[in-house]
Amino acid sequence: MNKHVPEVVFKTRVRDESVEGENPFRWQDVSSEEVFSGKTIVIVALPGAFTPTCSSTHLPGFEQKYQELKDLGVDEVYCLSVNDAFSMFQWGKNLGVEKVKLLPDGNGDFTRGMGMLVKKENLGFGDRSWRYAMVVKDGEVQEIFEEPGKCDNCPTDPFERSDVDTVINYLRSA
Repeated sequence: MNKHVPEVVFKTRVRDESVEGENPFRWQDVSSEEVFSGKTIVIVALPGAFTPTCSSTHLPGFEQKYQELKDLGVDEVYCLSVNDAFSMFQWGKNLGVEKVKLLPDGNGDFTRGMGMLVKKENLGFGDRSWRYAMVVKDGEVQEIFEEPGKCDNCPTDPFERSDVDTVINYLRSA
C-alpha cells in the first residue's frame, strides 16, 4: 500500500484554564506530522457526528476495544469526520468517549487528500467522508478498510469492513 497520509492542518480546540469565561478552550492547529510521525495510528473515518451508525456502533466499538488496540502496538486511535471541532467535541461528550481522540476535518482537506470525500447531498450533508478505517505507521498507510460501493450520494451506508474487529484481526496477523 505505502501511501503517505495527506499533509494538512487540523483546526482543533483544546482546554486551556488560562482562557477566561465559561468556555475555557482555545484554537490549536495540529499538523498531520504531529499526529502520525513516529507512531502507529488507527484512524476511524466516518460520515458524521451524531449520525446513527457512527454513534451507535462504529465509534463506540473503537472506544470499547481501545486498550486491545493499544496492546497490539497502536499508539493512538483517532476518529475523523468532516465536521467542525465544536460538533466533534459535543458528539464525544454525548457518547462518553474518553479514549479515542476526535479529529475534526472541517474543510475535508485530509479526507479529500485520501480520496475519500464523497457527496452526501441526498441526505443534506454536503461533502463528507466515506466510511473507512486504516492503520498508519509513521505517516504511511499500512492497510485501509474501505466500505464497499463508494460513490457520491450513495443510497446505503455500508458498514462491513471498517469495524474495530476487522482492524484488530489485521493487527494480530501483521
